[in-house]
Amino acid sequence: MTKNISLLGSTGSIGTQSLDVCRMHGFKVKCLTANSKVDIIENQVREFKPELVCLMNEDAAKDLKARIADTQTKVVCGMQGLIECAVYDGADTVLNSVVGMVGLQPTLEAIKSKKTIALANKETLVAGGHLVTNLAKENGVSILPVDSEHSAIFQALQGCPDEKAVKKIILTASGGPFFGKKLSELENVTAAEALKHPNWDMGAKITIDSATMMNKGLEFIEAKWLFDMRNEDIEIVVHRESVVHSAIVYQDNSVIAQLGVPDMRIPIQYALTYPERKPSPVEELKLSDYGKLTFFEPDYETFKCIDVCKNAIELGGLHPAAANGANEVSNRLFLEGKIKFGDVAYLNNKAMLEAKDIKDFTLSDVLEADSAARNYVLETVGC
Repeated sequence: MTKNISLLGSTGSIGTQSLDVCRMHGFKVKCLTANSKVDIIENQVREFKPELVCLMNEDAAKDLKARIADTQTKVVCGMQGLIECAVYDGADTVLNSVVGMVGLQPTLEAIKSKKTIALANKETLVAGGHLVTNLAKENGVSILPVDSEHSAIFQALQGCPDEKAVKKIILTASGGPFFGKKLSELENVTAAEALKHPNWDMGAKITIDSATMMNKGLEFIEAKWLFDMRNEDIEIVVHRESVVHSAIVYQDNSVIAQLGVPDMRIPIQYALTYPERKPSPVEELKLSDYGKLTFFEPDYETFKCIDVCKNAIELGGLHPAAANGANEVSNRLFLEGKIKFGDVAYLNNKAMLEAKDIKDFTLSDVLEADSAARNYVLETVGC
C-alpha cells in the first residue's frame, strides 16, 4: 500500500477528493501541483506540508512562493516543474489528475522513474497509447485506473482466472444532462445547461465532455489500452443512475459488475490502497433507495462524439491524439459560447481525420498531432 504520494492536479475535483482520502488514511503528500489557484493550494500546502509544489502559471507560482515563505515547501513552475513533481524521489506513487494533454509528459517521466501510476488523466492513454503501455511494461510499472468506469473493470477483474476468461467489457455512461434529446433539440443549448450533470460533481471540461458523450468515447480508447481489448469487445451502455460503474462479461456469460454510490473517492482510494480494502469516507450503497436501475443503448446519431473516438482508435496511430486535441479546443469554445453543441463532434471528427497516418509514433509525433488538431479547430472556427 502506498504511503508517499505526488498529487498532480490537487485543486480540481479529483484532486480535492484525493486529499480527502489521504487525510483519512494518513498518507504523506510529498508533492502538489495546480494551474493557478493560489488560494486553494496555499491552504493545501499548510495542511499537508508537501516538500515540493508546482503551479503551471509563472505569476501564480511567484505569488505562492511569497505566501508560503514561512514554510519549508519549495515552489517550482511550468512543465518542467510538473515533471519534477512527477519524478520526485520522496514519492512512490504519482496520482495524475490534471486535465488534458498536459498530463502525458509527466506520466511518461514518472514511469521512467518507476513510480506506481494512479491515473485519472485519461488523455495520457488516449493520446499516448502504446508509448505509455510499452514503457510501463519495460519498467515494470503498474498503471492503476482512477476513472470510475475503469476502476470498476479493474476491480471486477480481480477474480479473473486468466485473460482468456474475459469475453468483453461493458462501459457504463450516465448519458449526461441531455439524455433522450435529439440533435435538433440541442442546437441552441448553452454551456450552462450542459454543465448541469444529473449525478456527478466534476470540473467544467469533463462535465461538457459528459454532455457531448466525448468523455465516453475517450474512455473507450482508454479501456482498450488499459485492458488490452479489441474494439469490438468493448460495449457502451447508458445507465442513468450511475450506480453500476462498469462490468465485465466472462466466457460463460457471467457478468461481474462493481456498484457504489456516485462518489469518486471509491476509485481514488482503491488505486491508492490496492490490493487492500480500507474503510472509506463514502456512504454505503443502499439499493432499496434507488428502487430500480435502468440501461439503454447510446444514441449515436445525437451524440456523434462517441463514434469520433471509435473511428479514431480503429484508424489508430495519431488519430486518437488528434481527436483529443481537437476536443480540448472545441470543448473550450463551446464553454465560451463561440460554437454550438453540434459543432463539437463535427470539428473533432474533421480534425481527427486530418491526422498523419503514423503507426509507430514518438512523443514528438503526438505533440505535433495534438498541436495540428488544435490549430485546425481554431482556423475552421476563425478564432
